[in-house]
Amino acid sequence: MRAPAAGRTPPTATRPIVLNNRAATRPTVTGVERWTAEVTGRLRALAPERYLVAEPPRRARGRILAQGWEQLALPAVAARRRAALVFSPANLAPLAWPRNVVVIHDAAVLRHPDAYSPAYRLWHARIGLAAARRARAVITVSEFSRRELLALAGLDAERVAVIPGGVGEQFAPATDGRGPDLAQPYVLTLATADARKNLSALTPAAAALAQRGIELVWAGDARPYFTETERVTGVRRVGYVAERDLPGLYRNALAFVLPSRYEGFGLTCVEAMACGTPVVAADRAALPETCGGAALLVDPDDPAALAAAVVKAATEPGVRAGLREAGLRRARTFTWDRTVAEVDALLMRLA
Repeated sequence: MRAPAAGRTPPTATRPIVLNNRAATRPTVTGVERWTAEVTGRLRALAPERYLVAEPPRRARGRILAQGWEQLALPAVAARRRAALVFSPANLAPLAWPRNVVVIHDAAVLRHPDAYSPAYRLWHARIGLAAARRARAVITVSEFSRRELLALAGLDAERVAVIPGGVGEQFAPATDGRGPDLAQPYVLTLATADARKNLSALTPAAAALAQRGIELVWAGDARPYFTETERVTGVRRVGYVAERDLPGLYRNALAFVLPSRYEGFGLTCVEAMACGTPVVAADRAALPETCGGAALLVDPDDPAALAAAVVKAATEPGVRAGLREAGLRRARTFTWDRTVAEVDALLMRLA
């Protein structure tokens, strides 16, 4: 199943479509939370008579309580409103509701189960998989993730559509703001403290940059369901960066690097490109598909090659100019308006 082409929106459904906004209420934001907030907000604005946003009350926004709300209270909301569908953009959907469309961003918990806590692994492997297998349709964000889900989750190929995410208008070369106080020139990596991100491979890059008076800055938080955190020396860790500061943080970096061994999409690479920042990425998983030839792609298990590519992207004018122009062109192909048009068309067809 492929995403239907964007076009004229079909007539309004008689019954509403409930948008599960649980992930957008989390206190910190990664790609899944941003996908949720952008898509649910834009769907609601597109057709407020058709789309109903539902989210847990403030007292139930902790991880366990929010999961309980999703499985127990959300189906009750959908039943009261006689919903045609429940659309869940963040890997899980309510099993008690029979008409779901769910976005599964990747198959990391199946491909790399040891990277997650036993409780997280069990919940997603059982509840997440059951919801995906029962759903009217599954959306994923790249052809790579589609292949992974077909191979590891046993999903019906005809029910799995690919709809990539987009890049917000705030990510642009003219964005104001610098983010954290970083007076020294820097190369940026933005990632959670997750073994899949392979940040330890950046230790030689940090040393090579330091010799040139450039810092390697690591932004991102840790989450309790990761079984181990990355250990990388020579970097300046700034922790979680608020959404309002991200564009400036990207824009002012000499380069961006993501050495991850497993990404379902790699939104941070596209956001960096949209800000005019040269990108170095691993040649694994969805990153070559997402970067589309607009980044330096390197074997993530070759730290020396990774360091050489990062130094080149940060310091060589010709390389930097080429990556900047290619990145800006590539980023323009990913828009949230396109994403929402394709999601809306799919939901309306199923409703």
